[in-house]
Amino acid sequence: MPRWARWLLFVLLLLLVVLLPFGLFGQAVEGWVGRFIAATHQQPVITGLVLALLLVSDILLPVPSSVVSTAAGYLLGFWGGLAASFFGMSLGSLLGYWLGKRAGRGAAVRIVGKEELERFRLLTERWGAWGVVVARPIPVLAEVSAFAAGISGMNPRSYLLLTGLANLGISAVYAATGAFAASTEAFLWAFGASVLLPGVGMMYMRRVRGEKK
Repeated sequence: MPRWARWLLFVLLLLLVVLLPFGLFGQAVEGWVGRFIAATHQQPVITGLVLALLLVSDILLPVPSSVVSTAAGYLLGFWGGLAASFFGMSLGSLLGYWLGKRAGRGAAVRIVGKEELERFRLLTERWGAWGVVVARPIPVLAEVSAFAAGISGMNPRSYLLLTGLANLGISAVYAATGAFAASTEAFLWAFGASVLLPGVGMMYMRRVRGEKK
């Protein structure tokens, strides 16, 4: 099955998982969500740290970073969500760079696979060092870019600057999406946006690969 088809199937299943409980147990779910949000407002620092740690772990685990970053904006507001998302993404990027530099290509292949490394190579052919920025919003490829930068010995200062700019922009978009959804009480709208935006990035990469063939 093509990657885009797997992503579409994943999105549909994820939407089903979220929408089904709302359809069957709407009032109960709304009450639970309300209590959960109230609890996070009482402990915003702990909530922010938990969300940031989830984003750090995304470099090694299949954590949906777009959903987590949007949830940060939804739960903590724009500025709190921006801080948690930027902090978590940046630490994750540094961890990936360090692992790539220390462990080398063999470890990266075992973690993310040869195909993903090849996708990033195609991206850097077109964008050069800015490929790190372009890769950040794209699922899986974001992690690959961190490993690849470390493996290739990319200048640490350049890497920090480029990933910092990318992480700041991405975090701002998702935090704004989550904060807007919270102000309009549109939880499902925020969830849908957090899933669809990375899908656009994956479609772009599919187009790049098609042009290279």
